[in-house]
Amino acid sequence: MTFIPPLPKSCLVTIPAIVIAGTAIDAEAATTVTAPDPVPVSKDLSPDEAKAETARIMARLQALKPQAKRQEEPKQSARPVAADSRRPTPQPEVRDVGTDNADILGALTAIRAELAEQKKLIADQRALIQTQNSKIRQLELRDDLIRAAAPSVESPFRLSRMRGAGIQQDLLAEAAVQSGPGPDADVPLPESPVGEAPPQATNIEQKVEAVPEGQGVLTPQGQFVLDPSIEYTRSSTNRLVFRGIELIPGIQIGAIEASDADRDTVIGTFAMRYGLTRRLEIEGRIPLLYRKDRIQVVQQREDQIVREIGLNATDIGDAEFSLRYQLNTPKAQNPIWVAGLRVKTDTGVSPYEVPFDEFGVATGLATGSGFWGIQPSISFLLPSDPVVIYGGLGYLWNIERDIDRIVGDVLVGNVDPGDAINASVGFGFALNPRFSFSLGYRHNYIFSTRTELGDTVQNSNDIQVGSFNFGMSYRLSRRQSLNLGFQFGVTEDAPDVGITMRIPFRF
Repeated sequence: MTFIPPLPKSCLVTIPAIVIAGTAIDAEAATTVTAPDPVPVSKDLSPDEAKAETARIMARLQALKPQAKRQEEPKQSARPVAADSRRPTPQPEVRDVGTDNADILGALTAIRAELAEQKKLIADQRALIQTQNSKIRQLELRDDLIRAAAPSVESPFRLSRMRGAGIQQDLLAEAAVQSGPGPDADVPLPESPVGEAPPQATNIEQKVEAVPEGQGVLTPQGQFVLDPSIEYTRSSTNRLVFRGIELIPGIQIGAIEASDADRDTVIGTFAMRYGLTRRLEIEGRIPLLYRKDRIQVVQQREDQIVREIGLNATDIGDAEFSLRYQLNTPKAQNPIWVAGLRVKTDTGVSPYEVPFDEFGVATGLATGSGFWGIQPSISFLLPSDPVVIYGGLGYLWNIERDIDRIVGDVLVGNVDPGDAINASVGFGFALNPRFSFSLGYRHNYIFSTRTELGDTVQNSNDIQVGSFNFGMSYRLSRRQSLNLGFQFGVTEDAPDVGITMRIPFRF
């Protein structure tokens, strides 16, 4: 019978388990420690041989300990070693890979659908914003038009915007606003214009630019306008005067006098306007005149006498000062009323200050009237698409004075120049954002002049001066425009033709 002596206690403590023939020595190191070579154990060992065999096994185990320690260090750093070696090691949860992939694909599909929905909502919001911006621009244009054409109390229409400035450039591109694409409250908007495009507010301003100067157009508050102008006037008269009696038709006894007068006048005017308030402006005008007259007189008495006189003069004219005040804040289609007051001085050369010859014929030309004058007036401006109607009425009071000068051999005493009533009416029309024109008529009725000549009083005839007016306006820039005016006389006393060019500058 084989006898194996008991192992020492140190071996029992150090070696938890021994597996013969290559089995695991330690439960933890079984998969990493290389088993020792198989040791044959004989059934017939003596006690000494058993001790020797045990010693050999112990030596071999001592040699395997460093290798087992090196295998255990990584495991200890990754997880703590259980205090109880008998506690079972927890096993990781085992899941089906196919099931996980299906869940991930489903989640990705849901995310993609949500992103697509968000993109659609963003696109709809952008389209809606574009549509709302288009409507806002449309409403702003309509609001400007309402303030210009039919202003309310809350937003008064100011004529001051229209003086010397041309058209507001930032509104020209917004003449007709189209609806943008995209839904609006679940109802898609058409991509073409709906209904009639709003009228151009700038047309109102352009039509007013073509209206003749002095027809109620105001200067903005705090702004200064320089309005230089040059005017040419041509007039000619042919008169036949008979002093005597006519016994029968065709047989005249007395003196016959015929005169032919041609007058050319060039007036350069420097005008300045300033807006004192939103409704009140002040204006000053200083003219410089050049006159050239050619007069031919034919007197038929016993002998025919022909005299031809050529005169010219250059001097300052009568300076003027005026105030204009807008009376009302119009509503709907009511007109805008503007009251004016003009004061005319006598700074020009008076007709009674020029030299005369011994026959009482003037040898010089006057550049002024020789009298002070005050003219109140009222004018209106009525926007009525597609035109602007204008008109006015004024009364000029010429203040009488004593001349007290001998002309020829006659003493000229008190002279009361005839007052005058003037009226005008017309309309302006804009063809495009830059060009407009106006048509109108102006008439002046001048009462007779009362003159004291020695011991007698002489009254002249009344004078009718009517002219047909045609004006054009072209906008050069936001602050500058070119205006041309043409006057054609339609009465006997009116000048034949007049041409005026104005280039206002606003500062």
